[in-house]
This record gives sequence, C-alpha cells and structure tokens, in this order.
Amino acid sequence: MIDKPRLRVPSEAKKGDIIQIKTLVSHPMETGFRKDQNGKIIPREIINTFVCTFNDKEVLRVDLQPAIAANPYFEFTVKVEESGTFAFAWTDDNGTVTTAEQSITVS
Repeated sequence: MIDKPRLRVPSEAKKGDIIQIKTLVSHPMETGFRKDQNGKIIPREIINTFVCTFNDKEVLRVDLQPAIAANPYFEFTVKVEESGTFAFAWTDDNGTVTTAEQSITVS
C-alpha cells in the first residue's frame, strides 16, 4: 500500500530557472527475500516505477529494484520554461498506481 506522497515543488519560478523537486512516499518495499515468523517468504511488493511529467511530457523515469529502501525519496532538478503542472506516478508490483500533481507559475 502506498500512502499519500509528499512533494516539494516551488510554486513560482522565472523562465529558464532550474528548480529542485523532492518527493517522498511511504511504502514497505518488501524485497521477497524476508521470511515471516513462520518461516514463509513474504511476497515481493516494491514500487517498481516512478515517473514525473511536466505538461504531459516525461521529465524523469526511474525503474526500481528490490534493493531500494523503504519509503523512496527522490530529489532532482528540472529547467522550467513555462507555467504548468508536474504529475508524479508511483507504480508497485500489485499494479497500484499512486499519483500526485503540483502546479508552478513561471514568469
């Protein structure tokens, strides 16, 4: 289960600015290698894909592997030329897609 993501995206920027974006999402990130108290393997359940788009254009895609930590945190930069909306999507092994959006005004 993915909890509501936390985002940090500036609300305003100047045309041509390089902005910093930070995301954090809570997820147990079970690797499929651990065993429960009865010795049974806990099934793998990780976020396997993270995608960020800006005005429907992909700006970042990350394919994750079992070695990623629980509660994945991403920090990256993007050059903005126009106002618009960043859309974020996290997909886990069960096909659950969690999304969030944040707008920015560029002057």
